[in-house]
Amino acid sequence: MKLKFEEAQTPYQSGAQSARVWTEQWAATELYCPGCGSRPLTGYENNRPVADLHCGGCAEEFELKSSKRSFGKKVVDGAYSAMSERLSSGSNPSLLLLAYDRDRLAVKNLIVVPKHFFTMGIIEKRRPLGPNARRAGWVGCNILYDRVPKAGRIPIVEDGHPLPQDEVISRWRRSLFLADKNEASRGWLVNVMRCVDALERQEFTTDDAYGFAGELQAIYPNNRHVKEKIRQQLQVLRDNGWLEFVSRGRYRIVGR
Repeated sequence: MKLKFEEAQTPYQSGAQSARVWTEQWAATELYCPGCGSRPLTGYENNRPVADLHCGGCAEEFELKSSKRSFGKKVVDGAYSAMSERLSSGSNPSLLLLAYDRDRLAVKNLIVVPKHFFTMGIIEKRRPLGPNARRAGWVGCNILYDRVPKAGRIPIVEDGHPLPQDEVISRWRRSLFLADKNEASRGWLVNVMRCVDALERQEFTTDDAYGFAGELQAIYPNNRHVKEKIRQQLQVLRDNGWLEFVSRGRYRIVGR
């Protein structure tokens, strides 16, 4: 995988617009599908809502976001209505976050967030544009990247070095069980995975996970059995290979 961009002439004077062209061209020529390994990815026509690229092998769709800086807790995205509709229909794309080196015209870091980690819980509705804006009343959204579990942030390039393709695909497939769940079930699993991440250790106890009951109760105020729900989600994660049972009330994260 070549990480350098082809600095072709573009009709844009804006550096950000030119960078969008460079990064999209790079992704369409150099990047493989992190879900199945097929290449190349194919670009969609400009201004298509939500998605930018798709895989001819497995039909996975991708939205590409690029920046000369590292991505923070929130990623600015497009129309809230379009994202909401695609999440409700299960047709939302996976997200590619590409950080580039402007001086070297090269990819520095690239992370993919598989679409099955997306729930309405990580989508934030922005305020409508004011009456004097060109698109007055338009409502955008933010992706709350800090709410995505570590398992959903799969590196493809780190500090200018591509990771082994087999490792990327393996990490993608390790969480595919989420794709079979409905939005509500995925929401619980993703939130419990994020809480387990916050413990910052490979092994933990059920009681450790119960320490997040208050946080999860705030997310699900109508659920009166949060601890029981946490225990249930840990069992689902164990049955699907994300966790393994160590001993009574003790679990270990697999593959970390």
